[in-house]
Amino acid sequence: MDSKNYISHHCIIENNAVSINGEKLFEMEGAPYPEFIKSVYKNFDLDYPKFFKMDNLSKLAFLTAELILKNVVKATEENDIALVFANRSSSLDTDVRHQNSIANKDDYFPSPAVFVYTLPNICIGEISIKHHLQSENAFFVFDQFDTTFMTQYAESLLETKKAQKVLCGWVEYYQEKYKAIVYLVEQEGALEHNKQIINTLYNK
Repeated sequence: MDSKNYISHHCIIENNAVSINGEKLFEMEGAPYPEFIKSVYKNFDLDYPKFFKMDNLSKLAFLTAELILKNVVKATEENDIALVFANRSSSLDTDVRHQNSIANKDDYFPSPAVFVYTLPNICIGEISIKHHLQSENAFFVFDQFDTTFMTQYAESLLETKKAQKVLCGWVEYYQEKYKAIVYLVEQEGALEHNKQIINTLYNK
């Protein structure tokens, strides 16, 4: 019996470009991140107004995941998809914005809309809400993308039947420097699920 798992879909957003399953489908050279990420949303004809209220990290994670899940998740079925994400900077970009809003005692104006995003796992919460996912989820912070850990964690979830599929991702954003690679692991797919393949995708 073949117990291997596979990467069925993958999406990469970096350098002002979007690639899905190895094909570059959108590019906007020279645009600042806020303009670029909104253009991605519009280009792929997405319809989720809450997107515009998200912080920069959540927008990046949400869009990269959405470009995979919009063709996978079925609204009429229970979707047992776990979420396992990681990055280097946690929610530091938003943390800095929040700190700046409370640092000046004479102009003290903390924003609840900013404060709500001062945890990195909020971005996977946004994905779960959109697709009504109630399966296991976790967000880890590493110095660099730990493909060994991520591979083993996803395999464990599948082997113990805690999920039928696992959406994994490295979603890093800090001061307009960003990189997102998100991939779906399940029993069928074009690429074998192992750290060598993931490293290849990450370094493309």
